[in-house]
Amino acid sequence: MKIQSERLGKEPIPKLLARLSIPAMVGMFVMALYNVVDAIFIARSVGTIGVAAVSIAFPVQLIVMSIAGAIGIGGASVISRRLGAQKTEEANRVFGNVISMVLMVSLAGVIAGLSFIEPLLYVFGASETILPYARDYLGIILFGTVFFAFGFSMNNIVRSEGNAKMAMLTMVISAGLNMLLTPVFIFGFGWGIKGAAGATVLAQAITALYLVYYFKSGKSSLTFKPANLRPDLGLLKQIFAIGSSAFAHQVAGSIMFVIANHMLVTHGGDLAVAVFGMIHRIIMFTILPMLGIMQGTAPIVGYNYGAQLYQRVSETIKLAYKVSTLIGLVVFALVMTFPHLFLRIFTNDPEVLEMGTTALRFIFALCMTIGIQMVTGGVFQALGKARAALILSMARQVLFLIPLLFILPPFWGLTGIWLAFPLADLLAFCLALFYLYRYKNLFFNQNQEPPAGHLQHQGSPADLHKGTVQKPSVPSA
Repeated sequence: MKIQSERLGKEPIPKLLARLSIPAMVGMFVMALYNVVDAIFIARSVGTIGVAAVSIAFPVQLIVMSIAGAIGIGGASVISRRLGAQKTEEANRVFGNVISMVLMVSLAGVIAGLSFIEPLLYVFGASETILPYARDYLGIILFGTVFFAFGFSMNNIVRSEGNAKMAMLTMVISAGLNMLLTPVFIFGFGWGIKGAAGATVLAQAITALYLVYYFKSGKSSLTFKPANLRPDLGLLKQIFAIGSSAFAHQVAGSIMFVIANHMLVTHGGDLAVAVFGMIHRIIMFTILPMLGIMQGTAPIVGYNYGAQLYQRVSETIKLAYKVSTLIGLVVFALVMTFPHLFLRIFTNDPEVLEMGTTALRFIFALCMTIGIQMVTGGVFQALGKARAALILSMARQVLFLIPLLFILPPFWGLTGIWLAFPLADLLAFCLALFYLYRYKNLFFNQNQEPPAGHLQHQGSPADLHKGTVQKPSVPSA
């Protein structure tokens, strides 16, 4: 299926970005819908304490996502550029290394998580009331770590070869099965919060098996060879250098959750933790179109950069900025106008609605800046510029949000916690603009001519590297 990846260098950019972004949006929409529905079922069966328990356990899942994401996104970046340069065997070698690393790291994670489950939950902010529910939930979720990590990383690999529909399908299968199984396990079998966790693990296992089938079926541009499972230190260094930004972003998210939960318990009690858990699901739901744009942008940028088609790189980035900013403005208008509508999905509790409305309006105050933050970080990952991608991925949460969570609450209490989010967005946006200016020769250079052998013209794929076009002059990081 080599033609699948070669379309990244042929199709008009608007059509290509839509073809890659829309399936990503649909897949993530279904995943976000599952998270919302899951929270609704837990809230209706266990109460807000159940939602708080899942929120406390969430940092552990973020850690798994961070490791799988580092391997998957780093591998996807290397693979897309290898495919763009017509180096298929090298891409296959990267693919094999990604699989072996995901399996080894996730198995180690299962053992470590089960061995230290209660200390972890206490560190993450569990109160004595929340702990039993969080332990029941996380104890089962950890058994699905291998399936979840494999599926999460392979989804990025599938997307790197330009097969956005398959990447979407894996997310739809996982979320769809979850939504079908969760009410059966919670209410039908009477398993409560354990049922929600069990449904998640089973859905992840089925999704992982479907991905194995896909790669074995010959539908992929990549070919699995057992010999490629042997770790190659040179490749692993490249993968982790690029994936470190995704890893840092997810780990920062885990740390932020831990600190936020502790601050929320101190300044707002268990109710504030539950409210934040609900708002987190709303965030996941509303920013997914911007995330879809970022995920659609990355393989286009990586492939065309590898193929030396720099004008297509610039055109893709500018279009992604425009569309993601427009989406952010629409999200801002909806949340500011109808905050109760979002919160009533979970509960009609007057206390939750009152606290949640205030929190929503603070947290989403500058959401229109998030698209540029996301796309900029994703572009640097795709280009293999690890240092810049790492700084941008850590900026919002580590450089800005976490310090603000310590600084503001002593002065403004719970309001200070909510205020920290838009201030962090503003500072991270300014940093993204700085990097945007620093790399302006690459991002906005429309005068680059494609090399001889551009895939849209006559010639073989090997002709891609016979041109005389030089890479735009850009900083190293």
